[in-house]
Amino acid sequence: MIFQDQDHWLFGLFDDLETATLLSGQTSLDHMLAVERAYSTALCANALVPDSAVQEACDAIDSFVPDWSVLKAGTAIDGVVVPTLVKELRSQFPQRSHAALHIGMTSQDVVDTSLMMTLGRLCDLFEYRLNEIVSLVDTLVSKFGDAPLMGRTRMQAALPISTEHRLMEWRDGLADCLNLLHAQKSNGFTLQLGGPVGDQSSLGDKVDQISLHMAKALGLTVPGQPWHTNRNSIVDFANLLSCISTALGKIGQDITLMAQQGIEEIKVSGGGRSSAMPHKHNPIQAELLVVSAQFNATQMSGIHLAALHEQERSGVSWTLEWMLLPNMALVTGSALKTASELLKNVERIGAA
Repeated sequence: MIFQDQDHWLFGLFDDLETATLLSGQTSLDHMLAVERAYSTALCANALVPDSAVQEACDAIDSFVPDWSVLKAGTAIDGVVVPTLVKELRSQFPQRSHAALHIGMTSQDVVDTSLMMTLGRLCDLFEYRLNEIVSLVDTLVSKFGDAPLMGRTRMQAALPISTEHRLMEWRDGLADCLNLLHAQKSNGFTLQLGGPVGDQSSLGDKVDQISLHMAKALGLTVPGQPWHTNRNSIVDFANLLSCISTALGKIGQDITLMAQQGIEEIKVSGGGRSSAMPHKHNPIQAELLVVSAQFNATQMSGIHLAALHEQERSGVSWTLEWMLLPNMALVTGSALKTASELLKNVERIGAA
């Protein structure tokens, strides 16, 4: 998307290097190589291929230096990078040992397992950021909680409230997101190992042992069965992202309204400039939280469409998932970063 282009000015609105790095091609490639290595070593551990062959395969994986132009060209032809990646890896060691690399797996096993590794790391990062934002809200409660505010319903003045009441509404939304995130982590991020048609028939009678070995090596869990066409875990993660951005959007929307001239129930340092009206200080960071919530909400319908796979694999739905989920994650990471910066800039809350 355009806000991922570092040479485009819109990148400045959504700049989040940590999240972008976790979603980068290099990180995805590193995870795919780790999946291939874990599979090769699992074959060795179960005496399915010779130690020497696995060593040659692992040496090729460990020393692999990608030619990105080759990987891109292969993906344009095959619709997925794995066939070219495997071909490139096999070119690095003798053909006699090729059975130690990838045979029995399918591209989706590698891509989906790599994605689960990425989602686990995103959860760790977002958990840290959510906890930081909760702490910042708590600080605001301790500083300004007793200050009076006008409660507003349907954007009309209602009855007086304390600032703490509104801040605790923010905090409750964030706490709900943390609970969802913890549930996601406790359920585990699952290995994908189904083989070409998802029935594991190509993996032999030691598939359970292979799965356990791989899951342990990659920090994942073993599902009850392959989930090639069951994308509920992806939908659940996307929902988590949308819930986080919505909780942050609530904060941004309230701050935007509180900062209006004539109301001025909050003072936030900084603010954006106008090219025509120098007296203005536009609440850009707060607005970004609102637009991030709106963006992720609109993507959820696409995620549900992408969950519909025909027969044993869908190229269309799978590709749509690649287009939607990373952008939702990047927007969420950026919103978390922005919310932290925004709350640190609050100088006063309460009636002026």
